[in-house]
Amino acid sequence: MRATNVVPLHVADVTYPDDHPLAGTTGPVLAFAITLPDGIVLVDTGIVEGNEWIDAHYQPRRRAIREALTGAALDPDAVRIVVNTHLHFDHAGQNRAFPEIPIVVQDAEWDAAWEPGSPASEWLDFEGARYERIRGDTEIAPGMHVLHTPGHTTGHQAVTVQTEDGLVLIAGQAAQDTRGFATGEADTSLERLRALNAERIHLSHDRTVLRRTERR
Repeated sequence: MRATNVVPLHVADVTYPDDHPLAGTTGPVLAFAITLPDGIVLVDTGIVEGNEWIDAHYQPRRRAIREALTGAALDPDAVRIVVNTHLHFDHAGQNRAFPEIPIVVQDAEWDAAWEPGSPASEWLDFEGARYERIRGDTEIAPGMHVLHTPGHTTGHQAVTVQTEDGLVLIAGQAAQDTRGFATGEADTSLERLRALNAERIHLSHDRTVLRRTERR
């Protein structure tokens, strides 16, 4: 497998609301397809549709996740596993596009999503939903691991892929952008991800790919 087997999918743009640190600015939402000989591992699914509060506060310009896969010359029906870095509306919002497909989530994240007052059931509960709840670091395919990286949420997880070109890291929202990943104040999880010294680093809300040579 090569590093190019990890394919970013631009699934939305949002305008951050007044109570967000990036208020008034526009930012991308990314998912990632990891292409394997026997199918695709999909990391995150994009933004939920039809929620009036989300539409009003974030003004999303969304793209259907299956359409995003097709646009990248990938077959949506080839998805074999979905990994949610966490269960916020912009990362797990289109899980329902993959009924009967295993969706890997951290146990702690799942429990938090169902706490009283959480709206997450709106995009998590659908016919054919098949969640695989795990605890901690887990290998999900040869050379591919999810790492429990609490911080942004209690059950946030990142994904590592070992390739011929070196380690590729999908850091999710462990940092908001590549600058924050490289130089921002770090919690324990971000320090752990930095220590991996991955060859390429992808983030959920930054289209820039951080490369190891650029961090020397």
